[in-house]
Amino acid sequence: MARQSISFTKPNDEWLKNQVDNKEYSSKSELVNDLNRQAKSQQVQIDWIKAKLERAENSGFTSDSKAQILKQSKDLLNG
Repeated sequence: MARQSISFTKPNDEWLKNQVDNKEYSSKSELVNDLNRQAKSQQVQIDWIKAKLERAENSGFTSDSKAQILKQSKDLLNG
């Protein structure tokens, strides 16, 4: 595993220490690695949502009313 030296602001360092002291994590390194994994997972979700939004925006707009859109959605769900 690569070894790094990083600095934290005082409030962030205190928070990290509290997590370790409360036995949530065995070390600050474990916590930072877990936060990094969570950030990566969130980025995957953000990228997926962004792609869906871009695809929807590129598909064009509709002149259908809200009621028509709702009916179409319900029809799709109900088969």
